[in-house]
Parts: sequence; C-alpha cells; structure tokens
Amino acid sequence: MPKQPEHPKTNAMRALDQRHIAYTPFYYSDAIHSAREVAALLGVPPGHVFKTLVALTSDDRQLLIMVPGDRELDPRLVARGVGAKSVRMALQRDAERLTGLRVGGISPLALLGRRFEVYLDAPGAALEELYLNGGQRGVNVRLRVADLLAVTGARVITASEANGADPSH
Repeated sequence: MPKQPEHPKTNAMRALDQRHIAYTPFYYSDAIHSAREVAALLGVPPGHVFKTLVALTSDDRQLLIMVPGDRELDPRLVARGVGAKSVRMALQRDAERLTGLRVGGISPLALLGRRFEVYLDAPGAALEELYLNGGQRGVNVRLRVADLLAVTGARVITASEANGADPSH
C-alpha cells in the first residue's frame, strides 16, 4: 500500500523536536480559526485549547498571551500582571505584521527567540496538558504545560476572569 503523504512540520514542531519535547500534532481545516471550534473538533473542553493573543503595553512591549478558548482576555488584568500602565489588543493587521503569522495560526512556539514577552493565563497552569496552535492555521499541538513553560519561558499571570467565560461550558 502506498504511504500516505505526511503533513509538513511547522517551525513550532521543529523547535519542539530540537528540544526533545514530546507533543502530538492535530490537523484540521485552516478555515477553522477559533479555539472553541478546534475544541469541538478534537472532542476536548474549550478550556483546554488555548488561543495566543498579541497585545501591546503602553510602553510598547509586545506580549503573547495564551488564554483558554472559553475565556476572554481582560486588558486591565494583563496590565496588572505584566507591570504596565495599560495594555491593548493588537489589531489583526498589527498582530500579523509583528509575528509574521496569520491570525488563527499565531503560536509562541513559532516565535521563540523573538522579542515577545510570553504569558500563560492562570487556568493553564492547573492543567497537565493543553492544546495550542502549532504555528499555522489548521495545526494544533498537545503538549505538557511544564514543557510549554520551559520552552517559551512563559510566566503565569491572571489574564482573564472566570465570570467572563461562557456559562454554557
């Protein structure tokens, strides 16, 4: 039987491979952009699939913040957590320009060594494993939270509030 063509590895996967970090890739239609849709497709709770949001501080620091798919980022909490006067979400075009990645495909794993400060919303620290974008639309990777923190140097902050979450989940 002919061998099925493999999905190409992303830069995020290559970075994990180079560091000998175990992960499991998942592939789906690149038309799917939301963490909630990915969670439904993978059959996992939306709080286990993390979206990476690009934010900017009032003093021009660039932040990558990983937030559970069932929560919304609270800029005031982020500002407090990162020691900034204020924080705002980057516009889509700015997020894509700064990262070189399309929204829906932004991952701190694909941006290692860049000038971003990386943060994980506190609910993620309570998980053993989580799902995160693999560096392009249509790719997610599951990996241990401890490995994610180690490879990205992410700090854990409170970036969202539970009462901002969708009550249906």
